[in-house]
Amino acid sequence: MDHGDGPIHGKEMSNLPVLENAEIAWKDGQIIYIGQMNEQKIDAKEVIDCQGKLVTPGLVDPHTHVVFGGSREHEVSLKLQGASYLEILEMGGGIHSTVGQTKLTSHEDLKKKTIHHLNRMLSFGVTTVEAKSGYGLDEETELKQLRVAKELQAEHDIDLVSTFLGAHAVPKEYKGNEEAFLEKMLSLLDVIKEEELAEFVDVFAETGVFSVEQSREFLLKAKEQGFNVKIHADEIDPLGGTEMAAEIGAISADHLCGASEKGVEMLGKSNTIGVILPGTTFYLNKPEFAPARAMIENNVAVSLATDFNPGSCPTENLQLIMTIAMLKLKMTPEEIWNAVTINSSYAINRGDQAGKLLIGRRADVVIWNVPNYTYVPYHFGVNHVESVFKNGKLVVSRGEHDVAITS
Repeated sequence: MDHGDGPIHGKEMSNLPVLENAEIAWKDGQIIYIGQMNEQKIDAKEVIDCQGKLVTPGLVDPHTHVVFGGSREHEVSLKLQGASYLEILEMGGGIHSTVGQTKLTSHEDLKKKTIHHLNRMLSFGVTTVEAKSGYGLDEETELKQLRVAKELQAEHDIDLVSTFLGAHAVPKEYKGNEEAFLEKMLSLLDVIKEEELAEFVDVFAETGVFSVEQSREFLLKAKEQGFNVKIHADEIDPLGGTEMAAEIGAISADHLCGASEKGVEMLGKSNTIGVILPGTTFYLNKPEFAPARAMIENNVAVSLATDFNPGSCPTENLQLIMTIAMLKLKMTPEEIWNAVTINSSYAINRGDQAGKLLIGRRADVVIWNVPNYTYVPYHFGVNHVESVFKNGKLVVSRGEHDVAITS
């Protein structure tokens, strides 16, 4: 069903087009029919009985760090003792730990590990994923991450959309000289463009990382070179990253836990999508979630993502994020579904390809073993997917207990 062109803003997110007693047909990977049962005779080679089940577009996860080496379970004890994200970073942990492990991981091993995570995402009904670099902070490793993602875009069933996040942290040798490091990261854009390794450039604007003004200058230079831009904005402290994202026309502003009232208002008057990552707030055990209700009241197009990464949100399960959004962000099931399909697709410039079931679109289709769309965020902690079709091909088929990736 169609919602019209463009992302869905504000209160319109409560409108979710639903067609009951319906059927959908595709041929050669493309949807050729959507309508009421028996309304039109379809000569089908195969018929799948979905009686009592839910059929939706493939989910879209617009913010992940899926390409990385190692893991960070050893930091759990520090977190339990009360160490903050920024304190762990100062100890040489956090991003710096993953940077070290990613540097030591070979291209092939990094690729194998990423496939493992992508397979799991696919099993949860996700068919399009954004993948950031950012665990290199040097030319060799940043390009290694992006090249792995590009290869998997061609080889894996999931569609991967790449973002260059070289400005993810400040290496110790550049402390106090952040501008020089940002210039070094900007120097990689020529090869990134030449090899078509990323569509987007991102930056972490936060206390102890990059200031809003440093981030603004960095992103504007990236825009001058033809890249769309994103920003990790106001995740921890309200620095004004949300306002800056709206001012410069970023395609998305992500995190937003500390977004100010002015920032939310500016976001609602812009075309910048607000990507909320409630799983990160949950996992870091923070009390303040992003102000989703205020954002919706102010006409923001809200999207949801996992922020899958080894330190602050180690989960590939977008279904769990839907539940957290319902309980902690007070989002309705209708708003949530729009946030993980249509709006998420526009947050990564795939609004013309993903997030909707439309005649003429590719058949990225999920069959859910649930009676209605409200049931998915309601019944949490399990995987409700029965099967996933990518471009009309069955890529996930789940029995009662098992998960099988068929491709």
